[in-house]
Amino acid sequence: MKSVAEDLPPIDIAGGKLVGRLLVGLLLFISALVGATAGLLLVYTTDLPQVEALEAYRPSSITELYDDHGRVIGSFALQRRVVAGYDDFPPVLRDALISIEDKDFYRHSGINFWRIAGAAYRDIRSGGRVQGASTLTMQLARNLFLSPDRSFHRKVEEALLAIQIERRFTKPQIFTLYANQIFLGHGVYGFESASEFYFSKVARQLTLPEAALLAGLPKGPGVYSPINHPERALKRRNLVIDAMLEDGKITSAQAETARSTPLVLNLQHDPNSLAPYFVEEIRRYLETKYGADQVHEGGLKVYTSLDMDLQKAANRAVLDGLATYERRHGWKGHLENITTEGILIDKYQHPDWENQPEVNEYVHAVVTSAGVGIATVKFGQYLAAIGQADVAWTQKKIPELLRPGDICYVKILALNANGAARVTLEQDSGTQGSLVAIDNATGAIKALVGGRDFSESKFDRATQALRQVGSSFKPYVYTAVIDRGASPDDTILDEPVTFETESGPYSPHNYDEKYEGVISLRRALAQSRNIPALKLADKVGIKTVIDYAERFGITSRMPPYLPVALGSAEITLVEQTSAYSVFPNDGVRVTPRYITKVTDYEGRVLEEDYPEVKDVVSERTARIMTAMLREVVLHGTGIAASKLAFPVAGKTGTTNDFTDAWFVGFSPTMTCGVWIGFDEKKSLGDKETGARAALPIWMNFMTVAMAGKDPGQFQAAPIVPSTNFAQKLDTPDAATGGDETQ
Repeated sequence: MKSVAEDLPPIDIAGGKLVGRLLVGLLLFISALVGATAGLLLVYTTDLPQVEALEAYRPSSITELYDDHGRVIGSFALQRRVVAGYDDFPPVLRDALISIEDKDFYRHSGINFWRIAGAAYRDIRSGGRVQGASTLTMQLARNLFLSPDRSFHRKVEEALLAIQIERRFTKPQIFTLYANQIFLGHGVYGFESASEFYFSKVARQLTLPEAALLAGLPKGPGVYSPINHPERALKRRNLVIDAMLEDGKITSAQAETARSTPLVLNLQHDPNSLAPYFVEEIRRYLETKYGADQVHEGGLKVYTSLDMDLQKAANRAVLDGLATYERRHGWKGHLENITTEGILIDKYQHPDWENQPEVNEYVHAVVTSAGVGIATVKFGQYLAAIGQADVAWTQKKIPELLRPGDICYVKILALNANGAARVTLEQDSGTQGSLVAIDNATGAIKALVGGRDFSESKFDRATQALRQVGSSFKPYVYTAVIDRGASPDDTILDEPVTFETESGPYSPHNYDEKYEGVISLRRALAQSRNIPALKLADKVGIKTVIDYAERFGITSRMPPYLPVALGSAEITLVEQTSAYSVFPNDGVRVTPRYITKVTDYEGRVLEEDYPEVKDVVSERTARIMTAMLREVVLHGTGIAASKLAFPVAGKTGTTNDFTDAWFVGFSPTMTCGVWIGFDEKKSLGDKETGARAALPIWMNFMTVAMAGKDPGQFQAAPIVPSTNFAQKLDTPDAATGGDETQ
């Protein structure tokens, strides 16, 4: 009888040992793999940025400037970004972005392993480096903390950071960080800023085609730019729409309608272009006080004194006034031609074209063709034909004026959606103009024009240019006399006179080379007679006159020479304009100001500016002087302004050889100053006085500024009986030089 053991199969001792060895080896391999992975993780995470920093993270954002009605007039930024919240991004934009960039965004934990494996497989087969397959969270990690290189090392760091971000933040928080951080072309960061830049609307108002266009940009902002590559952008947009349809985010009908919608942009007009000289003045001040980093990255809110509507009126008044002057002096030619420099016409870009053009603007255009009776010009995306009627003022034929490649200056009369425009030929011979408008009660600068074209010259002729002010200085002379008891009805002898000075005899003359004999002070100022002004200044002393000018706020250096009474001193336009506001303010000077308030990113007030006032002259003197300056408008050199429908007063100014033309004047509520001249001190031309060159600009601006407003009335001047003050000037020892120290 056999035992049970005899019926069992023999044990394969050798095979069992092999299996045991395999198991042990596998365990050792797994241990080694785990150890190596842990080691790699340790290596890669040792120097990883601390994700905790994201809790206090705030992206670089725009510092915005607002006018007195809360409208944006300018901005400063290294990265053009408007920070928005999750709810500011509409569902259509969120769906579009997730469908094209990360379908499983709301389901994964930071990494999509299947996409990574697929991308890795494709890259290995093609011999490339690991790339693609990044989730939104991984893209966020890369944009915030890592370099853009596509190495395996960077990919591992990206994945590890994504996991940490997902553990610490909610999906809406991650999406918001991503949507504010991502670069979307043309210096724009974040979808809120992109919506404003490409479509001139906030993100909440985006349509499906617009949202799909923006969602397609993160893959390649330069490649798919709707500005530079509209055809690529359109294909990419439609790909996003298809992805949304595939994910069930939109219906077939919605997708079909969206795909058939043409690509239409409404590029945001650069707010800095409205008042560039004013904005630059603000920038210099802010950087001095808060530092460049805070100004360009800190997201400050700067509330300014400017009025956007008045600034537009000022821009137009100055440019129209310069155009009128240019036409008065005929065509000078000498146009730059780009073909002589080897530049192709269809490749040329002028700085003027960076902004969306507007009707009534003046821009430079390139001539694309020119023939008998007609020429064609291009500016930006617009083409315009110039006919003989458009150049009639030149008294020349078109072939004499223009040739292909010439850079000419035109005024835009109409813009059509099909890219056609209507323009007239103008001229830029180098004349410049500036304008400053100040609210009398607050000192707030409501409009400031510093020159013809900021893109060509950053020099601010309103705040930086020291120019001789001509007869617009004379009110300080008369103020000194009136303040010392003289009456507007006092008389003075307008006759040839010679003043003895330390440097020799000084024999001035009147503008018209004529003399009126005995005239009142009122008429002497209204007609801008030189001899009476010099006699008055000599009597009270030129140093006294300068002292009065300084009390009015003039800080520019004025040497104590008698010709200063006729405006030989060099003063800035903003100083002169602010000084004149003392007259309608009953003798009180309000320091001009640009800023009313500055807040930081969190809304905390950093500074708040209130009007700074100072008594300059008595109410009596101020009202008498206002009445005398009113005579300048009613019966004197500024009589052209008498046709205005509201009360105004002011003074013309013209310098020797007609190098500078001024008009500074005021209504009861606003003071405005205008200057015209060349940057180099050369003549504007014969008879180009302040009344002819500057006053029309002043009138055009003030007409708009006062429209629809209560202009107010000037306070009545006290009646002052005639005294003997002025009569003493004509005694034999009167013209002795006073305290003149020339």
